[in-house]
Amino acid sequence: MPVGAENGVTYIGRDMVRRLLPERDPMGHKGTFGRICVYGGSVGYTGAPVFAAEAAVRCGSGLVTLLTPAEVYPIAAARCVCAMARPAPEDASGLLAAMAAADAAVIGPGLGRGETAEKNVLALLRALETPAVLDADGINAAAAHIDILTDRRSPTVVTPHEGEFRRLGGDLTRGRRQAAADFARRRGCVLVLKGPGTLVAAPDGRLAENTTGNDGCAKGGSGDVLAGMIASLMGQGAKPWEAAVCAVWLHGRAADLCRDRLTAYAMTPADMVACLPDVFRELLE
Repeated sequence: MPVGAENGVTYIGRDMVRRLLPERDPMGHKGTFGRICVYGGSVGYTGAPVFAAEAAVRCGSGLVTLLTPAEVYPIAAARCVCAMARPAPEDASGLLAAMAAADAAVIGPGLGRGETAEKNVLALLRALETPAVLDADGINAAAAHIDILTDRRSPTVVTPHEGEFRRLGGDLTRGRRQAAADFARRRGCVLVLKGPGTLVAAPDGRLAENTTGNDGCAKGGSGDVLAGMIASLMGQGAKPWEAAVCAVWLHGRAADLCRDRLTAYAMTPADMVACLPDVFRELLE
């Protein structure tokens, strides 16, 4: 697919990502490169927040904290050795306090759809003064309270697939591009509409379409990796639309390397995280 602008859509390519990627400070320390907090996980879904946390580390974040419910904390902590895993406070006020120092947050991967999860997600969206990526069950929690996105004071990136997008009230009858642009403008958030040719729409009308990725991404956990990548780049200083644009291209490029080495049949989200060093090396050469 050609890289450039066409009919108001910018096709994301290597040069664009290289230009938008946050610069590294050679004299920086772990606090320089962003504090990321991931809130997610539930019984049977411990992998999702771990993927998000590991992807954030692989994308350059200095400090990553994983907050997950106490009943699954031991499993998540054993799997997530590159981030700080902690039992999530059960009450919303405790969660807000635990996440207040973060430079960016991921809300929702593997969280489940229980009453407590929904209550906590809504409380975070109302009160957390931190840029946030709303993913997976975070999206499901917000679907019945859609105005919470419009009312949120801090930047929000929402990352639905088409089914989740419909639950948020998105109308695809006029096509994916128009639907994404309309939703981002109406709700005041950055929308990452996942799928072949993932779209990144901004409230100000900017619209970009990804040129990397393949059907090997169509596996549970791939979206969690992407959410962690977006939050990581926001935590390092990228603005929400720019962070999402970079992340979707990098994510897709990692998938393409995995496909070439492992096939789309056999590749996994963990393989995509493991390929990120090669993607960055290739990009920065």
